[in-house]
Amino acid sequence: MRRLVITLLAVLAACASPGSLEKGDKGGLVSVKVDERALSTAYAPRRLALLVGVSQFQDAQWRDLRYATKDAEDLGAALRDPARGHFDSVRVLSRPEETTRASILAALRQLRQEATRPDDVVVVYFSAHGTLSRDGRGELKRYLVTTDASFRAIAQTALPMDELKSEFDQLPSRRRLMVLATCHSGSGKSLLPKELEAELAGIKAGFYARPLEESSRASMVFAACDWGETAREDEGLQNDIYTHFLIDGLNGAADRNSDGAVTATEAHDHARRSTYAFTQGRQRPSAEILEVGADPVVLSGHIDRTGRPELFSYNPRLDGFTLKVDGETRTELPGGAAVPPGRRTVELTKGEDVLLREVVDISVGERLPLERLLSETFPRRSLSLMGGMFSFVDARSRNELLPASPELALVLRLEERPLPDLSLVFDLSGGRGRQNLHLAPGTSVPFTYTSLSMGAAVPYTWRWEHLSLYAGPRVAALFLQRSFQTEAFTGGQQYFTVSPGVVGGVVWRLGERLELSAQTQLMVTYVVVDGQGQAVGFSGGWAGVGYRF
Repeated sequence: MRRLVITLLAVLAACASPGSLEKGDKGGLVSVKVDERALSTAYAPRRLALLVGVSQFQDAQWRDLRYATKDAEDLGAALRDPARGHFDSVRVLSRPEETTRASILAALRQLRQEATRPDDVVVVYFSAHGTLSRDGRGELKRYLVTTDASFRAIAQTALPMDELKSEFDQLPSRRRLMVLATCHSGSGKSLLPKELEAELAGIKAGFYARPLEESSRASMVFAACDWGETAREDEGLQNDIYTHFLIDGLNGAADRNSDGAVTATEAHDHARRSTYAFTQGRQRPSAEILEVGADPVVLSGHIDRTGRPELFSYNPRLDGFTLKVDGETRTELPGGAAVPPGRRTVELTKGEDVLLREVVDISVGERLPLERLLSETFPRRSLSLMGGMFSFVDARSRNELLPASPELALVLRLEERPLPDLSLVFDLSGGRGRQNLHLAPGTSVPFTYTSLSMGAAVPYTWRWEHLSLYAGPRVAALFLQRSFQTEAFTGGQQYFTVSPGVVGGVVWRLGERLELSAQTQLMVTYVVVDGQGQAVGFSGGWAGVGYRF
């Protein structure tokens, strides 16, 4: 042991001796020369794809699909092609042992371990049956039919779309795309249990709420058909129809702005329009994209030049509107169109209604979201003059404090503040008059009153063309003063309190400037009456006309 200690001390002394250091070295550290090109390559973003085609099923109740495997293989060939997708890694799962529920989840989790860089481009694709079933809580859910899915135990054996989306959202990449070449309509690439099919047959078309996929910037979910429609295979194309045109777009046909690359949104728009035309409107591919900006998910080619300007929108609020530029119809939303640079007249129309007509200057390479034009064109502030009633909720307070009383109100509403879909609402209301307290049967005490309330709220807003609804939390200050002139008592009382509560309202736009609006609120407060404290609720309801500015 002593010999070992002496040897270690000798080695340390040699390493720390002045002769072992070059001039300028700090602490004996040896400088390392790093190849900058190799370092850049090591940290460069990668392009990864996981493609799943489920054609065969263990349960004979699921009919085999003819082209699901070919869909995945054909798309894989396009993504691997150095002249098109130039992806670094493309994994295709199509064999029965690869397309079970457990195998697909394992592959997604492996992809999460590989796509670790925020700028990695990740594509996840599924061509398979889709179905609907009620989960353990009785809620209707969407499922991807895997090879081992049982027709009589869908919720227990198939892959829930919610779980699939959760795995997709956990990918570290900020540039990710999921494509679902499947449907849940009960026909085409879908099959429903008889009892569920009978139940849904009694529901009017359009009942289904379109599922809103929560999407972050550059996180996109594309579907081969709209909610409740049928995704189809075609013998002539020998592919899923949407997948066929998606691959066609990667060959360069989808490069609408002519910059040399096909982005995810360009490929989807090309496949959407082509699928709609091929199926004569029976199949409408959909996309859930909350915010795209400059689409960074390049699926094919390279951006080697500045592209033409683009106008686009994938906001569900604008679905079904037609984009016109200089009087010429360009596309139906959602989607986008490339336009010549310069000064252009942009219109959004639906039938005879014109939502927007604006002259804009758009430059080469610019991508202009149509929502920005709407926010710049339409006033987002309004001031309303309203009349209504103020009342305590319980009968005792109305009898002993103040009966329901008329009042006037001013309401200032600032839309999309502090965030999109939120509003700031400030209100000032008050009333003055004479009332009677009913303290005992057949007995009334006259008094004069003054009420004043100031409130602030941050409600969430829902919009459908001319109609807006909002609801959210509110805080308000209430001042109440009463004066009595009776034989038994002459004098005044006053109360002041700050109270929490909720607010709700509805707005109907009559034009660009005028609107009709109504608002109601419910508050909870604490007052002292005759020396006794009590919690009471009070509410107000107003309606009137507003001016947007």
